[in-house]
Amino acid sequence: MKMRCESEELKDYLLESEEIDYSNPIIKATIKELFNPSQTEAEKVHIAFQFVRDEISHSWDIQSQRVTRKASEVVKYKMGICYAKSNLLAALLRSEGIPTGFCYQRLMLFDTSEKGYCIHALNAVYFQSYNKWVRLDARGNKKGVDAQFSIDEEKVAFRTKTEFDEKDYPFIYVKPHPKTIAVLKEHTNMLEVYKYHLPERLE
Repeated sequence: MKMRCESEELKDYLLESEEIDYSNPIIKATIKELFNPSQTEAEKVHIAFQFVRDEISHSWDIQSQRVTRKASEVVKYKMGICYAKSNLLAALLRSEGIPTGFCYQRLMLFDTSEKGYCIHALNAVYFQSYNKWVRLDARGNKKGVDAQFSIDEEKVAFRTKTEFDEKDYPFIYVKPHPKTIAVLKEHTNMLEVYKYHLPERLE
């Protein structure tokens, strides 16, 4: 699938925001732990990806009611759904001058279409050394989910099944989509959000 950038300016994919708060002390401390000047661009992306994928629990997987939204909250509580985890990965990489955007999929929420759909968030990272954007999904692996760091062959958490009305949105957004942020702002129980309030489409 050919991806299209929302902005032609790479610097827009480095911006800080309320959710991508890489100046926050807890994010700065994490950056100091993860990165050093000798690392290459690809090494930094790989390290950040693995940290968010493996060290930050997916809220549904651990059945946590806590809602996290800002990157700093995700680090503080070591948990978040894909919307929050993608905010953290963006914050870590943008802090290092690596352009990072947001991508989305429409997926079945559980195992059948009758149980509804949800919007899933992942990231796209621009590798200047390869002159290409790569989608990376730090949702967190579990049985049936095996997302990996890969520059050559995309290895995201979910392959969309178009026959079930799932889809990949072809855009690389500068900011988290407003629908994904709104649901995290408006609710206080993550399990309720996951079962009943996740947006079903971006349109």
